[in-house]
Amino acid sequence: MTSLSIDWRQEKVLDLGCGSGQPVARHMAERGLLVTGVDSSPTMISLCRSRLPDHAWIVADMRELSLGRRFDGILAWDSFFHLDHDDQRRVFAVFAAHASAGAWLMFNAGPRHGEAIGNYRGDPLYHASLSPGEYETLIKRCGFEVIEHAADDQRAGGRTAWLCRSRDGA
Repeated sequence: MTSLSIDWRQEKVLDLGCGSGQPVARHMAERGLLVTGVDSSPTMISLCRSRLPDHAWIVADMRELSLGRRFDGILAWDSFFHLDHDDQRRVFAVFAAHASAGAWLMFNAGPRHGEAIGNYRGDPLYHASLSPGEYETLIKRCGFEVIEHAADDQRAGGRTAWLCRSRDGA
């Protein structure tokens, strides 16, 4: 991904599927970002609250999120691709509803359309991805533009990442 020189201090970031807050939310908080983390697991949100008490932590399902607030950045890292194809399509409306003008959106998915069952610490773990073309269409439809798309990026642990920017607050 491109190295951006942006002064992020005091920017408000919505972290969808924040998990335990480690390492991503902590990394953002250490750089002065104001994090609002959302996860469907009360256990994960409890860990976030204990680790980063000065930030906002919400137990909620990202697929149905409606906070009535907009953010300077929206992140769905290592979470978005656990949604099935239809849910991923619907979450683009959630991205748009929470994006301020000029907001950044970053998420990761698979490099091509498909579904797979992976393994995490001995447990099955669902993954899904739309095609790059469909992601581009959804991104544009909800008021963002693609800044960069990197497939199987080794600098990101082999992830396929999308960096987008809101054109008008969606």
